[in-house]
Amino acid sequence: MATIATAAARCSSPTRSQLLTRRRLPFSVSFSSAAPPAAVAGFGWDDALRVAGDGGRGDESDLSGYFRKVDSCNRGMDKKGDFVKFVVEDQVVGYIHKGFAEHLRDFHDVFTIISGNNGSNTVENVSLQSSLRTPEDRTHAIGEVIKSLVEMIPGIRNELYPVTSSYGMPVYFSLERAAAPYFGIKAYGVHMNGYVEKDGQKFLWIGKRSDVKQTYPGMLDHLVAGGLPYGISCKENIIKECEEEAGIPRSMSTNATSVGAISYMDIEGFRYKRDVLFCYDLKLPADFLPNNEDGEVDSFRLIPVPHAANIVRRTDFFKPNCNLVIIDFLFRHGYIQPDSHGYLDLLQSLRSGDCS
Repeated sequence: MATIATAAARCSSPTRSQLLTRRRLPFSVSFSSAAPPAAVAGFGWDDALRVAGDGGRGDESDLSGYFRKVDSCNRGMDKKGDFVKFVVEDQVVGYIHKGFAEHLRDFHDVFTIISGNNGSNTVENVSLQSSLRTPEDRTHAIGEVIKSLVEMIPGIRNELYPVTSSYGMPVYFSLERAAAPYFGIKAYGVHMNGYVEKDGQKFLWIGKRSDVKQTYPGMLDHLVAGGLPYGISCKENIIKECEEEAGIPRSMSTNATSVGAISYMDIEGFRYKRDVLFCYDLKLPADFLPNNEDGEVDSFRLIPVPHAANIVRRTDFFKPNCNLVIIDFLFRHGYIQPDSHGYLDLLQSLRSGDCS
């Protein structure tokens, strides 16, 4: 008869590290949410569809590939001590790397750098000068700083994100999107799963980003996704992005359903990403064909949901944060089952960031 310890070992679920090492994946994790690749992704639709359609591996219940994707968006937490609070009106609105804060010392008419009391010059926190009283004043002043630091902050988009302590709270100023991770502010976005049903089977529309996109060129993406800029609601942003990215008319896009949110935190160098993505589902007519209007998408494909899951698990073809939203879709639509080892850990990990 087996001992109690042996029986317990047989029945216990594997640890997360065991889940990650159980299977050697055919593609390594090479891209991260914090450092967009400089070169165009080196794969085409034929490569993606070949992996997608390879259903003979029997790995549907193996969640290790999904865990890898979550981990690729949540790196560097051991480096949190290198960051200090960014405080506005007594509220913590972000986190700034001590090294980056040193560059802000030159802008003493904008920032107040608080150092320690032990005689050292160590940065304790960063705030704004009290003379910058209005959101407009702060937005303009910090915008000028970012122009001066353009060599440190690549990819300026001239798109403003609201700076707030949490979603729906007062906006203290607006910040250039590319600078958001350098100030560690919470950044919000919207991602939409566009799907159709045919003969009892669900399919996802997947886009392939343009090769000339500034970030993640040539990678796979959602049918519709985008950052949430200042002054627009999530639903209106989805409707706008639907038209621009996929040619979905308002008569259809207004049916997009809010289904929750995912979050992640990622540190790399001076960058601290604290992102929250609001997720939407939109069931589209079976004969719908997307048409990109803004030049940001190269092409689209309609893929069976299990095939999209294969691409997520086995490759690095998707833009990293898209993986998390698709995994959430797989949970909600029953493609990931509770009997799979690590089910609850994976479900919880989709909100690893500060979801507020």
